[in-house]
Amino acid sequence: MEILIFIIVLVALIVVHEFGHFVAAKLSGMRVDEFGLGYPPRAATIAKVGGTRYTLNWIPFGGFVKIYGEDSEVRGTRDEGRGNAFTDKPRILQAIVLVAGIAMNLLFAYALITSALIAGTPRALESNEIAGARDVQLAVAGVLPGSPADKAGLLPGDTIVSATDRAGAWSAADSASFTQYVSASSGDSLILSITRNGSKSTLTAIPTQGVVPNDASRYALGVEVATIGVVPISIGAALAEGATLTWGATTITAVGLAHFFYSMFTFSANLSQVTGPIGIASVVGSASTQGLGSLFSIMAIISINLALINLIPIPALDGGRLLFVVIEGIIRRPIKPSVAQAINGVGFAFLILLMLVVSAHDIFKIVG
Repeated sequence: MEILIFIIVLVALIVVHEFGHFVAAKLSGMRVDEFGLGYPPRAATIAKVGGTRYTLNWIPFGGFVKIYGEDSEVRGTRDEGRGNAFTDKPRILQAIVLVAGIAMNLLFAYALITSALIAGTPRALESNEIAGARDVQLAVAGVLPGSPADKAGLLPGDTIVSATDRAGAWSAADSASFTQYVSASSGDSLILSITRNGSKSTLTAIPTQGVVPNDASRYALGVEVATIGVVPISIGAALAEGATLTWGATTITAVGLAHFFYSMFTFSANLSQVTGPIGIASVVGSASTQGLGSLFSIMAIISINLALINLIPIPALDGGRLLFVVIEGIIRRPIKPSVAQAINGVGFAFLILLMLVVSAHDIFKIVG
């Protein structure tokens, strides 16, 4: 199921990217020969409208748009279709078409983040927000090593549903009331009912004194808890906050990518901080079990990464093709197709090598 969800997410993000190129090319008066869902070989032609063939293809890992002349196949010819080719248009229009896919991914990320805010995603709540929130839970945010909570087997991410000792039971979602209940236990064994990854279980923990340095006499478990829940947000507020969050996420991602590629070219890259396709599939699958809000948030982050990676001036990416357009504008003549193809081939080989290295690292993290 995780693989299926990942494929659907991947197709959506790539098709959105290609749709940006498609719309910009159409508005620029370029001839668009095909807009395909999936990659060839072709399975079926859905329709042919305005000279564009809309197709379904057998390899279901994305999509593509075929713009006449984009790959320099018309340069130097006298084809009757000249005039509406990619290479015939002013270079500013060529640049707009190339950037449009990137812009569409960023716009899609904004739509996803806004939708996630409207759908609601779990977050830590202030005490005055609890009454108006839904799906309120008491979550374990941290466990002190060697503490009673650690010895009992509590883990960050667990949800504490209830607790029982000789004096009575506790069941709520307020962190303050849980702390008070543990303190009042006076060292009696507590039977904790928890939820972990959707499964319910029970643990036994014994609060002890001396766990909290500034209050050594208090009985405690050595666990940090937080009340989490979903707070409804209006569409207007979501639109405004979505823009802020999208800009923030884009800025952080751009800085992270710049640092990674700099460290890679200086042979100091730390691959433990990088996640490839296998790791992303696992993250997407996990997010899908936590509701639409979480899934949309992860999709937005991936969409932002896809946009910014495509902007990098590496041949075979939109950024590399954009660099070619800029160079042609400066030298005022087209780059020879053979030269462009050779450089693109090197760039593509580099991307494949990078993907293989990162994927191998994903596998090592799983089996290790």
